[in-house]
Amino acid sequence: MVKWIKLFNNQYLGFWVLGIVLFAIQEIPYMIMPFLKLKSNPIMNLTETSAVLDTLEKILGSLCIALIIFVVNQETGFFDIGTGIQKIAFISMIVVLLLNFLGWILYFKGYQSIPIMMFFIVFLPPLYYIFIGLWRKNWILVGTGIVFLLVHSTHVYKNLTS
Repeated sequence: MVKWIKLFNNQYLGFWVLGIVLFAIQEIPYMIMPFLKLKSNPIMNLTETSAVLDTLEKILGSLCIALIIFVVNQETGFFDIGTGIQKIAFISMIVVLLLNFLGWILYFKGYQSIPIMMFFIVFLPPLYYIFIGLWRKNWILVGTGIVFLLVHSTHVYKNLTS
């Protein structure tokens, strides 16, 4: 973990290589999807209902990824699980990731109802980012992740039900 420029309090512009790894792990289902012969793939074939929500969703999602990688907290080590809320957030991050993978397995097996897609594939990735932020005391990521959760879930729901 490298710290370059102090942003405020204990937050620094820096670089956390583990952030790239955490992002890549969450993207594994998208990496393997092209090799699967899915009969139906509604998530990848959504009808766009709002250019504004689409743009905002892409900006917020990209910002979350950048914040995971480039905002570091002086109080946290490279891979310090922490105590209290940090430890709970770390465990929650792992549980959310595993549930997300379970959702993708269901999706790949053809269980593609709106509730399954919304819970496992839409809600959980922003929660994953929020829990990473709580674990790492990255308050900018926590706030951005909450807004991303609201925009992402609203946007995808509108697209799925149009």
